[in-house]
Amino acid sequence: MKQFAQPIRFGIATSGCLIAYFLILSLFNLHTNIFFSLFNGVITAGGIYEAIKAFKLKDPDSFDYGKGFTAGLITGFVATFTFTIFFALYSTEVNMLFLEQLSTVWFKDYKSFEGIVFFTVAVMGFATTVVLTLSFMQLFKTSRNLKRKLVNNT
Repeated sequence: MKQFAQPIRFGIATSGCLIAYFLILSLFNLHTNIFFSLFNGVITAGGIYEAIKAFKLKDPDSFDYGKGFTAGLITGFVATFTFTIFFALYSTEVNMLFLEQLSTVWFKDYKSFEGIVFFTVAVMGFATTVVLTLSFMQLFKTSRNLKRKLVNNT
């Protein structure tokens, strides 16, 4: 459990950044424009990258692909789970008109629109986490290529 403490901290910090970004957008009434949610991927990418980097710097000798991948997944999943809970509370308790403003067409067509939106937010976060973690581990993994010595044939 001790090995998961650092990725959990990075996940909480990342979710804090996601929540702060969302609240800043809501101050300017831009939180209903879904195109601004693309920056959530940048925030999540930064958190996952820093988590894997810090995990590798903490103990570089025992760092391997599996440990780095696990650190990235935990960071992203904690951030996504926390942000999804915040998103659900915000849209059902703080600003009850938010979902109606988000998509008036869907709100009239579906009775359980809230569930669909919350599920979509969570799935998008989890998918982003997996893709980003796989991408970043290509940077952090150790090479298994054999080092070749140059032979001087003179």
